Amino acid sequence: MLARTLSFGLSGVDGFPVTVEVYAANGIPQMEIIGLPDASVKESRDRVSAAIVNAGFAMPIARLTVNLAPADRRKEGPSFDLPIAVAVLAATHQVSQTDYSRLLMMGELSLDGSLMPINGALPMVISAKEQGIEDVILPQGNAEEVSCIQGIRVYPAANLKEVVEHLRGTAHIPVQVQHQYEDILRGVHADVDMSQVQGQAGARRALEVAAAGGHNLLMVGVPGSGKTMLARCLPGILPPMTFEEALETTRIHSISGKLQPGMGLMATRPFSAPHHSASVASLIGGGSTAMPGSVSLSHNGVLFLDELPEFSRQALESLRQPLEDGFVNVTRVHHQAQYQSRFMLVASMNPCPCGYYGSKTRQCRCSQHEIRRYLDRVSGPLLDRIDIQIEVDAVPVKEISQSKPAESSAVVRERVCKCRALQLERYRGEGIYCNAQLDSKLARQYCGLGQDAVNLFHMAVDRMGLSMRAYTRVLKVARTIADLAGEENISITHLAEAIQYRELDGKYWK
Repeated sequence: MLARTLSFGLSGVDGFPVTVEVYAANGIPQMEIIGLPDASVKESRDRVSAAIVNAGFAMPIARLTVNLAPADRRKEGPSFDLPIAVAVLAATHQVSQTDYSRLLMMGELSLDGSLMPINGALPMVISAKEQGIEDVILPQGNAEEVSCIQGIRVYPAANLKEVVEHLRGTAHIPVQVQHQYEDILRGVHADVDMSQVQGQAGARRALEVAAAGGHNLLMVGVPGSGKTMLARCLPGILPPMTFEEALETTRIHSISGKLQPGMGLMATRPFSAPHHSASVASLIGGGSTAMPGSVSLSHNGVLFLDELPEFSRQALESLRQPLEDGFVNVTRVHHQAQYQSRFMLVASMNPCPCGYYGSKTRQCRCSQHEIRRYLDRVSGPLLDRIDIQIEVDAVPVKEISQSKPAESSAVVRERVCKCRALQLERYRGEGIYCNAQLDSKLARQYCGLGQDAVNLFHMAVDRMGLSMRAYTRVLKVARTIADLAGEENISITHLAEAIQYRELDGKYWK
């Protein structure tokens, strides 16, 4: 007897339909899975057999052939356990031979028949909805992950027995109530608040400018000056993610297995801080199955590189392409995937190996050769892609004890959101959402300067030896500063502040 069920596989961040066919024939009892399965799919025959018996059903004494179509696309992961088990039961008349071609089933089976959560549930459900599928049965641990997808009926199941009784009509699984994204946004809060940062007025201002325009930021300063805390404040002052951004971000985290069981749609912008020993593959993506790396896990959020010169040269140079393009291609022998990677790069570093070069409180013990070799680990092309460069010095104890309470993240975020709203309106129809995404053509169109500002800019370019890329990035930062001030035109004051944010390039690297 032949039975069919529907599941979905994954290719990058997109799902593709997989028809699970089971043919039961007379012969030596065994189960063979074909259709280009990987090792985890092949092992499902043992999980399915044990789960069927332990759930109270009969494992047929027959030769079972399981085909996963299309046969020319590789199938990975344990998500096919549930549709295979249901197809086996349908082929042996333990479940009615109803048409299951419009019912998506996914889930890993434990040996006792319980359903375990899987990776990639969200992208598979989204792809299924795009193809007109309206009914989904999945593990309870993945239910919250897809709770914001409208236009589908989600049936969260605890075990195989529940699924079979639901298909038989003897006991129905309650349909999950889908949530509105606005309800999730109300529970979002900043992990590290700006009010915790004492002093550092200049660094706070630079952080606000970076958030308002989506600009990359480099902080150079002595140990203990608050660079890491400032970086961790950034997600809290960025605008809330839109529903589309939340879907993009959650899809990537779902594929990589970073979502905890029971976790819903991500409404907080991601903050990824890989260790400086990270390899190129962990940053960009890789592995045998071309999984996303830190740059993609930071999509729509912040990638924080602490101790920037300690990263390998190869790892740092691999960031150049995703910083420019907003996506990364991961290619392996049997897999190729493209992942979105539009993120804000925030980096911090000490000015020298001992950390106290230029410090007002402690004397540096490094030689000029050591300092130069340390700084040269950061290449010019990478520095060119960092819009704002600031120096962060230690805060005096007197200033910490006597300073007034600093502005909270909520207050700063309000100004940032107002600035981003101006940019959204200005670039409507251009396909971009913030000043940092302007290309050179759009920068000339929207970042016009008066003659006084042009003269100042030309003088600064000649004195500082700025490249054309740096020239454009200074213009974009000046545009953001003007937007924060509510000004339609970029004045000489706005441009002067933007130029000031490029001075460390000349101080340390030239």
